[in-house]
Amino acid sequence: MPALVSSRRAAELKPTAVNSILAEVRKLRAQGANLVSLMRGEPDFRTPANIIEAANRALGEGRTGYPDNRGEPALREAVASRTGYDPSSEILITTGATFGIYAALMALIDAGDEVLLPDPIYDAYQSPIRLAGGVIRCVPSSIAQDRFRLDPDELEAACTPRTKVLLLNTPWNPTGAVLTRQELEAIGGIVCRRKLALLSDEIYESIVYNGHRHVSPAALSPELRARTIVLNSFSKTYAMTGWRVGYCCAPAAITQAMFLVLQQSSRGPATFVQDAAAEALRGPQDCVEQMRLEYARRRAAVCERLAAFNGCRVIAPEGGFFAMLDIRALGRPSNDVRRHLLEHAGVVVVHGAAYGPAGEGTLRVSFASGGDTLAQGLERLRRGLE
Repeated sequence: MPALVSSRRAAELKPTAVNSILAEVRKLRAQGANLVSLMRGEPDFRTPANIIEAANRALGEGRTGYPDNRGEPALREAVASRTGYDPSSEILITTGATFGIYAALMALIDAGDEVLLPDPIYDAYQSPIRLAGGVIRCVPSSIAQDRFRLDPDELEAACTPRTKVLLLNTPWNPTGAVLTRQELEAIGGIVCRRKLALLSDEIYESIVYNGHRHVSPAALSPELRARTIVLNSFSKTYAMTGWRVGYCCAPAAITQAMFLVLQQSSRGPATFVQDAAAEALRGPQDCVEQMRLEYARRRAAVCERLAAFNGCRVIAPEGGFFAMLDIRALGRPSNDVRRHLLEHAGVVVVHGAAYGPAGEGTLRVSFASGGDTLAQGLERLRRGLE
């Protein structure tokens, strides 16, 4: 009997860098290896108590039925109060930002349409683009003045008649750069001139340092707002990674198209999860600042512990909880260095090339976890590189 064969669409998909490395980690741990991970973007904080209590209360009240597929009204109202979008027509509640990206791409592009991605960038964006039939066009960034920079001229030069969407992430994973108002205005000008859609992934908006401030492109002008789909989630801001709840804000026509995609797939997060998310937005926000301050302390520890040695240096992040370690002076491919650190130093990081050619010569170091994990991981990392 002939074996079943997967579709061409499925054959184009690849595991993310993190999942590929996790497979290596599991194999080594099964062999008895003692490994410390500085890889994943999962906060080690507990979800704040008031959010958990809201979920428990909703469960006790029987809030376990089908959700409103657009999102429960109370959560859409809470998002509206935070963003200024119309809760009835411009807000969609999604199963995490990941599904929001998928729904937006399915609503915006046809087969053969091009999607611009800064390089390097979070590699999990690639698969939903391919699932939607899109073609990825990468725009290389460069390291200048201790940060990654995206040249607007190169961005515009990458546009073709088939270019339909630009996907941005600010604060920018993995680089740690927070795009400034001036940078976003230049990019927004291109979006408007070229009549593109702008997907703005803002899940790290609350985690910024040293006076940097998150700016949403949708806030810059009415014209750009009309071309922007804002993607966000509760995972990073409120330590709710496992709750799988996020939201999208967009012009009504695009929100409606995304809603139809959602209706045929996830149907949205559970009602009691949405009640907890509404509490996250409406309740006390001191937990957000407390977590940000702790991330700032961890960031300082990374920069101090990995201060220049053997020609390596930290590119201090302006936002998020990843630091890029510049290892170009070693003269070795970043994946080779990453494997050496895994197998000989017992520390897990991600090679910069996993996020695009412009990430070659760097390693992504996570400080989403602190305490002994971070201290031991940094010590192993330093020893391994020395």
